[in-house]
Amino acid sequence: MRFRFALALVATMIAAPAMAQDGAGEPRWSFAIHGGAGTIERASMTPEQEAEYRAALDAALTAGEDILRDGGSAMDAVTAAITLMEDDPKFNAGRGAVFTWDGTIEHDAALMDGRNRAAGAITGTSTVRHPILLAQEVMRDGRHVFLSGAGAETFADGTDLERVPNEWFATDARRKSLERLKAEQLSAIDVDYKYGTVGAVALDLEGNMAAGTSTGGLTGKRWGRIGDAPVIGAGTYADNRSCAVSATGAGEYFIRVGVAHEICAKLPIRGILGTQDIADAVMAEVKDLGGDGGVILVTPGGEAVFSFNTPGMYRGRPTSAGVREIAIYGEDE
Repeated sequence: MRFRFALALVATMIAAPAMAQDGAGEPRWSFAIHGGAGTIERASMTPEQEAEYRAALDAALTAGEDILRDGGSAMDAVTAAITLMEDDPKFNAGRGAVFTWDGTIEHDAALMDGRNRAAGAITGTSTVRHPILLAQEVMRDGRHVFLSGAGAETFADGTDLERVPNEWFATDARRKSLERLKAEQLSAIDVDYKYGTVGAVALDLEGNMAAGTSTGGLTGKRWGRIGDAPVIGAGTYADNRSCAVSATGAGEYFIRVGVAHEICAKLPIRGILGTQDIADAVMAEVKDLGGDGGVILVTPGGEAVFSFNTPGMYRGRPTSAGVREIAIYGEDE
């Protein structure tokens, strides 16, 4: 009897967040984006550069919040914001992604639907203009979750997605970073100072959540290296019962902690801890292992939360409760 009662109690705790949107007044929507975390400090940016980043974040934020405010889906809001950032060379995703050791550009992306935990992920693609949309096609197809390299490209051949030559993604700044890395025998962090991965998470008026992440990985990456961004449960996760998360940072550490799923798994049994406390605790685990970066997340109750252990993170959040902010530096909190 006690065992059955315990099971019922746990089931109630897990289900509770999913019901937060029901019977609690007006339906809520919530949205958050990131454009990477790292050594992003006010002293290292000109006013013009800062204005450009804030404008880019504002455009992506507006694209998503307009959809949610008008009753659109969390999935549409996430992909609308990320495709804009994939086309912006200021971010390490799509056009403007970093170069591999061999001088090519390879993309990783993942998308997850909190309604049924359907997911799609791709890695090592080189001709699809919007990697996040290819991840969406993998999810819609439903036969697999994760496709890589040549196989992902072949799958893309059967879609209507826009294709471009690999050179289309290249920028001079990223090429110079690779040249410096090789010439001075540096690490990716030494030449980039930040993780430019982009991501978005959303809660729509129907109570559904979605999460998406897109990246070019690390400058000079070799041997088919894959970070956390396309790994479901590490850099991307969504579940209507708990939260939607997108991460950016030192991918190897985020994979080892299982950051995105770890946060979502802890929220339903948080006790007296707040959402911010849970996110900060998981990010502290990453730091304890030697990794850095950040996360964005939304909850069924309408919260939009940031957590990062770096000097800055390109980020923004609007909610139906009237919150709207765009921030870059740690002191902006």
